[in-house]
Order: sequence, then C-alpha cells, then structure tokens
Amino acid sequence: MGTALDIKVKRANKVYHAGEMLSGVVVVSGKDSVQHQGVSLTVEGTVNLQLSAKSVGVFEAFYNSVKPIQIINSTIEMVKPGKFPSGKTEIPFEFPLHVKGNRVLYETYHGVFVNIQPQKRKLTPSPVAFTVTPETLQNVKERALLPKFLIRGHLNSTNCVITQPLTGELVVESSEAAIKSIELQLVRVETCGCAEGYARDATEIQNIQIADGDVCRGLSVPIYMVFPRLFTCPTLETTNFKVEFEVNIVVLLHPEHLITENFPLKLCRM
Repeated sequence: MGTALDIKVKRANKVYHAGEMLSGVVVVSGKDSVQHQGVSLTVEGTVNLQLSAKSVGVFEAFYNSVKPIQIINSTIEMVKPGKFPSGKTEIPFEFPLHVKGNRVLYETYHGVFVNIQPQKRKLTPSPVAFTVTPETLQNVKERALLPKFLIRGHLNSTNCVITQPLTGELVVESSEAAIKSIELQLVRVETCGCAEGYARDATEIQNIQIADGDVCRGLSVPIYMVFPRLFTCPTLETTNFKVEFEVNIVVLLHPEHLITENFPLKLCRM
C-alpha cells in the first residue's frame, strides 16, 4: 500500500462566505516513512461556462470569453521538504477566503451550462395575482377551438427566499372541459455570452402535481413548492452569464389542451 493523502475541513457543512477563515487538516497516511519535497495547499474558485450542443458554432467570439473566470486563488506552504514517518500525520492549516480584485464570491452551483461558486440581499415581497382565460393566452394558433375556462389565483411573492417555499393559491372558477391535472413546473434559465451574442437554455428542474382530476369549481387549490437545494441558487446576473428561474402553472384539459402561465422568479438567500 502506498501513501494516501486527504484534506479535512473543520466545518461540517462545508459552507463558507467571503472573508471567513478556512481551517482543517491535511492527513498523510502510509505504512512506511516517505521522503517529500514539501507540502503546499492551494484553494481555487472558478466560474466555468460552456455552450449547449445546439449553440456550438453559433458564437465563435464567445469561445474567447468563456475561459474559466477565477474568483479566488490562494496558496500556502504547509511543510518544508523532509520525511513523513510511518502511520498517520496531520498537518493543520488556516487561511482567510479573500476574492481576487473586485470579484464576487458566488454561491457554489452546478447547472447544465454554468458551474460557479452568496451574497445577502434585501428582499421586497412582490405578490402577483393572475387570471387565465382563452383570451389571455399567448402563442395560440386556433383560439376559437379552445374550450371556455376561467382560472384565477395568486402567488404570495415572486421575490423568494431560496430556503422558504413558493406559496399561493389557484381557483378554477369555470371550465367547459374536464381537467386532467394541474402542475407546478420550476425552470432554470442559463444564459452565457458576450457582446457578439448570447446562448439561452431553459431546463426543467422540478415538476409537482398540485391537483389530479377534474377539480371542484370554486375550490381553492394551494400552491406550495420547496426549491430543490441541489438545483437552485440565488438569481445571478454578470457580464458573461446569468442564472435565472421561472415557474410555470400548467393546466391539462381534456382531451389534449395544455395551458401554461409563466412567472419569472427572483431567488435570494437571507
């Protein structure tokens, strides 16, 4: 068996903010003693952007601007050249997390086309009321063929704290056609680009059914969605990329009518 090396940080949840101290130990384990040329520790934070397959070749100039954006880089020397004894050796480390220049330490996040590394913001509630009828729908080719319906409701706020649920209610006042299902669809929109143009990709990251079958007319249907921790982050907008979120209220009517109402969201962490 050779020599094994492991890095352990003291904070169990591994969540840090700019300016805080990062501390832990480097653990070197081995059956035999081993010579070494010194040990140093480097912490690096980057934002990596890439175009989706459908956008490759569209923006040639974009490739020059999507090189990894380095937001933090720090190296410390831990041990000078020497020898590690057999068994386990623990080397402690501690250093502050300082960003480079005027960069911002983004929240760690892994999307489909954007991978990055929160800043606290003031949140102003923004309730939204909505009414959906055949006349209010957009992108409808044959409006006259749609059954008559009237759906009302509201979202308590489209400015959302990421650790709290999206809430509201929906009421089907009337509908000529029977209802199959009512769903909430959470969509992540990632935009990458430069002055020559932008590539925009939307990905469904969560779908929740809030009603099944032909719901009673006039009955209040609760809207309640918890934001998935691994697939959301605070809304971000920078020079070369944006990460935004939207929620769609989707109503399926018999026989095959699909009604969608879209609401942009702004997520933040308090």
